Amino acid sequence: MKAVVMAGGEGTRLRPMTANQPKPLLPVVNRPIMEHVLRLLKRHGITETVVTVQFLAALVRNYFGDGDELGMRLEYATEDIPLGTAGSVKNAADRLHDAPFLVISGDALTDIDLTDMIRFHRENSALVTIGLKRVPNPLEFGIIIVDELGRVQRFLEKPTWGQVFSDTVNTGIYIMEPEVLNEVAAGESVDWASDVFPALLERGAPIYGYVADGYWEDVGTHESYLKAQADALSGEVRLDIGGFELSPGVWVAASASVEPDAVLKGPLFIGEYAKVEGGAELREYTVLGNNAVVREGAFLHRAIVHSNVYLGPGAHLRGCVIGKSTDVMRGARIEENAVIGDECVIEAEAYVSSGVRVYPFKTIEAGAVVNTSVIWESRGQRSLFGRRGVSGLVNVEITPELCVRLASAYATTLKKGERVVTSRDASLAARALKRAVISALTASAINVLDLEAAPLPVARFHSSRGTAAGGIALRTTAGDPQSVDIVIMDDRGADLPPAAQRKLERVFSRQEFRRAFPGEIAELTYPSRTVEDYTYELLRRVDMTGVRDMKVVVDCAGGTSSLVLPRLLGRAGIEVLTVNAVLDDLSPTETLAERRRDLQRLSELVSSSRASFGVRFDPVGERVALVDEMGQFISEERALLVVLDLVAAERRGGRVALPVTTTRVAEQVCRFHGVEVQWTSTAVDALTSAAGGPGMIFAGDGRGGFVVPEFSPALDGLAAFMRLLGLVARTRLSLSQIDARIPEAKLLKRAIPTQWKAKGAVMRSVIEAAESAAEGYHIDTTDGVRVVGDDGSWVLILPAATEPVTDLWAEASDVDSAQLLLERWAAVVEQAAL
Repeated sequence: MKAVVMAGGEGTRLRPMTANQPKPLLPVVNRPIMEHVLRLLKRHGITETVVTVQFLAALVRNYFGDGDELGMRLEYATEDIPLGTAGSVKNAADRLHDAPFLVISGDALTDIDLTDMIRFHRENSALVTIGLKRVPNPLEFGIIIVDELGRVQRFLEKPTWGQVFSDTVNTGIYIMEPEVLNEVAAGESVDWASDVFPALLERGAPIYGYVADGYWEDVGTHESYLKAQADALSGEVRLDIGGFELSPGVWVAASASVEPDAVLKGPLFIGEYAKVEGGAELREYTVLGNNAVVREGAFLHRAIVHSNVYLGPGAHLRGCVIGKSTDVMRGARIEENAVIGDECVIEAEAYVSSGVRVYPFKTIEAGAVVNTSVIWESRGQRSLFGRRGVSGLVNVEITPELCVRLASAYATTLKKGERVVTSRDASLAARALKRAVISALTASAINVLDLEAAPLPVARFHSSRGTAAGGIALRTTAGDPQSVDIVIMDDRGADLPPAAQRKLERVFSRQEFRRAFPGEIAELTYPSRTVEDYTYELLRRVDMTGVRDMKVVVDCAGGTSSLVLPRLLGRAGIEVLTVNAVLDDLSPTETLAERRRDLQRLSELVSSSRASFGVRFDPVGERVALVDEMGQFISEERALLVVLDLVAAERRGGRVALPVTTTRVAEQVCRFHGVEVQWTSTAVDALTSAAGGPGMIFAGDGRGGFVVPEFSPALDGLAAFMRLLGLVARTRLSLSQIDARIPEAKLLKRAIPTQWKAKGAVMRSVIEAAESAAEGYHIDTTDGVRVVGDDGSWVLILPAATEPVTDLWAEASDVDSAQLLLERWAAVVEQAAL
């Protein structure tokens, strides 16, 4: 059998280590990863190999040559442009047409039993056999479900936590029959897991999954690179390390020189011709490259040092990576997770902080304290965005410096000269941080339209008018006056979708920001009539027929909605009693106790004034809370049903978008009025994207957020309030009457603590339990795993994206049945989470 080793990747997440060398040449215990892969192939009797190359292809060819030194025969297939995982193999098709072949990545460390995998492939007469491995965190891989015979049932590439239904992932090791290549278009970028395998699976082709017991690590990040080194030294993976074992776990090459009074605490590895002077201390999980020199008094712990590196007296390295031919001078310190590129100079007493990346050919001056990366070219990755945008403690996690870098990254993703809308809430922190954002945008050739203090819906509106490329709004985190959220919007006025978030995160990580030339510095303007334009367009698009006789009570919560409501309600001609209508910059958000107190006051005002209803906005005008004409607070879940009933009754057709966590009473309401429900995931972007689709008449998230599709695809409390006014006026029914005619929901929720590393196993156990359940159930994986019974009962298991918990929802015809359903599936989750 022949093998195809894919060695064309750039390894962008591993930069600066891969800034000037391909990822397969990165050393693990002083041998390139790809050499370990080739040695594995040879151990299993596979000596004829085609190597696919693209990025810095000449370096791979020059290092391995024809494979004679390894006792193998290597041929090369070069891609002029990246062709994807399947396209690169197709590029070598003329050498693979006569027999089954094995495909393996040249940059993954593994000792999987390939002989047994080949046996499995042949015994099952498979067209394709996919090597599988169970991992704690499956988010960065393709997840796969197989049946009891090993046949693949479903798979999904790089899921979110809400899409995780297994911890069994695709290792990128395949055994294929040659006819599979007929499914791959020549000269085009094609991927196995995203393009070819789904098409084959849909046709019923015999695709099998081989769950491997051996070691496998996708060396795709700095963390996984360090882990691979530690696992190799610990014996977790079977590798040919070389050298001899000086003492337990201390491996030293035969030509290395280690003075007797050097301190060595294994496991560690010292390469060929390396020199370790007396008084130096090398501790656990350290790898010292060939020809490296460690002077007296130097200290290394979990340090990966490549070849030809000089470490001066008293140098201190902990948990870092040092690229080849780099000099670290006397007394320099390099901290955890820092990466120094090739041929750098770290001068005496310099301090490189944790997580810093120094790109090749850079010099860090003597005594310098480096807290931010020194960039040549890179592509890193970190998680910036949460459910509320980019969030954190003011001047601890969200600092002016971070705002500058984030705004610069956002500007770099846009064209020079485009416009971005900025706004803030009433807080002093948001005001100060917005100034940093504006400076960074204008310095990056982006014109800024600053709305100053404005409701978030107004900022979204002006971001979506066609004259702006997006917007940035700063707001105090709901319920936490010490924190702030940075909301970044696209040209629809909606939160950035996941693809745009990932693009921005990549630019932010590389910190390679665009700067304008002096003549390109952009302008800051304060547009006039922003409130007038918003109110005019809102009243033009939302039906306000019959509202002039209404009386309502409005609580602005001391927020920015008070800047818009007077003009909005004045033009509508409504009798309004308004409270908390002054901006409060000292209390820009509210605690739970303050919210309850203000809602109680609102209830009293509504009942005493005989108003039609009352509404309380959140401090940025995005969400609303409702009080009926009797002064009774309507819960957020119930408010969704009330507003949905009003909309559906008037429209008598169309579609509404609701998250999968919504009670199925909503479906009953819609069915009664001839309206169709489109279920979405719980992500904000999923709801707003669905709301912008054809035929949409309503969307809501069940947490006080409503979308008025005829006006905007984003959450807008002001627009929802105005629409509600018109609906109530024309219906001539009070909110309490509408609430009374809607069935009670029997929806229960529970959160179960789940370690991050156990989440994949939990979801695999859930879906296995669901598939083995008795007939009368079906599975929905729109978000998480939802098990639906023929009687309408259902349970949803959804791993939280930002917390170490798994959330469960259960609904049935009565509370007792819902409780039993919840407890049954909670037991499955708890057992798998152990």
